[in-house]
Amino acid sequence: MARQAYPDVPLFRYDYTDLDKARIAQALAAPAQAGPASRSELDDRLAGTTLTIITEDAGPLSWQFRPGRRLAFDGKECGYGALALGHVTLIAHLVPGTTTGFAIAWDRDNGLATVFELWFGDGPAPVAREVNRAIHFGKVENTPATQDRHQPTARVEGRALSWTEDTGNRTIDYYPSAMYSHWVELDRLNEGRGYSAPSDYIQLTEDIYAYTRTESEFSGLWHMYLMDMNRLESVGLRLGFNGADELEYYMFRGTGEWLGQIARFEEFGDVSGDPIKIENGKKGERRIYRPLQTMPRMTPEQVAAAVARGPKIFDGPSIMAGNGLPPSKAMAGRNFTVRYDAGPVMEYRITGPDRLEWRKDGSGGWTGARYNAWETMPGVFIFGHFLEGSKDHDGHIVVADFESGMATCFHGYLNTPFFANEAGAETWFGKLEGAEVPDPGGKRHERTMDMIGRAFTWNYSPGLTSMHVYSTPNTVSWVIFTPDGHGGTEWSGTGDFIKIRDQLYFCRWQEEACNGTLGTILINMRTMHDSGIGYHCGEEGLSISAIGAFARHAGKIDVDKFFGGKA
Repeated sequence: MARQAYPDVPLFRYDYTDLDKARIAQALAAPAQAGPASRSELDDRLAGTTLTIITEDAGPLSWQFRPGRRLAFDGKECGYGALALGHVTLIAHLVPGTTTGFAIAWDRDNGLATVFELWFGDGPAPVAREVNRAIHFGKVENTPATQDRHQPTARVEGRALSWTEDTGNRTIDYYPSAMYSHWVELDRLNEGRGYSAPSDYIQLTEDIYAYTRTESEFSGLWHMYLMDMNRLESVGLRLGFNGADELEYYMFRGTGEWLGQIARFEEFGDVSGDPIKIENGKKGERRIYRPLQTMPRMTPEQVAAAVARGPKIFDGPSIMAGNGLPPSKAMAGRNFTVRYDAGPVMEYRITGPDRLEWRKDGSGGWTGARYNAWETMPGVFIFGHFLEGSKDHDGHIVVADFESGMATCFHGYLNTPFFANEAGAETWFGKLEGAEVPDPGGKRHERTMDMIGRAFTWNYSPGLTSMHVYSTPNTVSWVIFTPDGHGGTEWSGTGDFIKIRDQLYFCRWQEEACNGTLGTILINMRTMHDSGIGYHCGEEGLSISAIGAFARHAGKIDVDKFFGGKA
């Protein structure tokens, strides 16, 4: 694969170079001497100042600032950059001869300071190119004694803003978790897809917060900024290697736009951050979702063998449907055809409450299969079944509206080019044909912007709750809650959103580079309940199982204009 600074494939599909520490050190040498680049004028007012910060866990750290944006630290001289956001200054530099750097957020009014120590290699990140960070809270020496320190916070959780850097780069940043964030690059990446990253949120003042994200599992870049929530201004630092293995080391100013706020689910008054600490962890260690470390990667031959052991099709209760609706028997006795515009013609004979027969494209005999169906709104059914004997072990998950005559299928399949056990999906639109079914003519269900920017929590079973954020027309991210209701770890994958009727939406997500599952749900926003079907293959075999949960609508972020206003 040709090296691309900003890949034109999903970031979880890009083969990043495994840079070693020696190569990284070589790339940092000249920038350490020069200091960070910046299109905005850097602040040189620190010349002649010594800044000593007494930290809680790293002891005193001292910087001597010299003219020409030079500083001395730990006996070494280097270049630095500084940008002020009101009375808070952000300072950044690399340490010559090392793979280490620092970013400092210093409140000049009260002397409180937070130091972000940054380094490549030597862990805890599993690869050298991923930036590690440790956060040291402290205060400037000889300022009035105080027990106050900057603190991790959940106060940013739920907000979303768009940011435009002085570089021209535009990003939508969702903050749906107290320890992760979700970002959408509008210029650097051409897919309009969102991704999730471990993040820090530090309250500096009532107005100003520090935010970081580490593009773990992707490039390993570290991106951070201080943001003034009232003035919607920021100053920041970007450090790391892009997809072309080029070092990005620059500071920037940004202007923001408020996009909205979704709900938080901690107890009232709980604004604590850093919700899943690691006791006695290594320096800089935190909880990061690294799904590819645990996902089995199977070959087509291994998948075929696993499927041959016998698919598990709605063969028992599902923990993902403890709060689901009971399967409906109302389709039993129906005979109908679904004619897809860009897919097959599927004929069905529904022979019982959980048995059907299907035939594809009018050829061959009828094949029996187990199915389940749910009538989520009167006259609208979601049902699914396995296509035994299909080359890619297909599963069809269909929404059939017998009152409108329209049908839509999420076609799940295996043997994708990436991992054979990772589910692929495509969306087929079509119409129903059968007795007493109206002919919709050329009308079809349609993709919709109605869901984009929305967030829903889903309670599948007692103790099993997550939140979906529908961040772009092709992205779903899912946030796993901590026991006390903080947003915790997060991942993202491909999504699709289909309007079936008013307040009734057929949605799917793919857990790509994760566990390979295709998840589908038919969301009834009038009852705040869903019914859905999961399609998954692992070493234990292929399964098609129920999904069902109670919903809470957590809110909607105003992002339509970034995606053309219409799906």
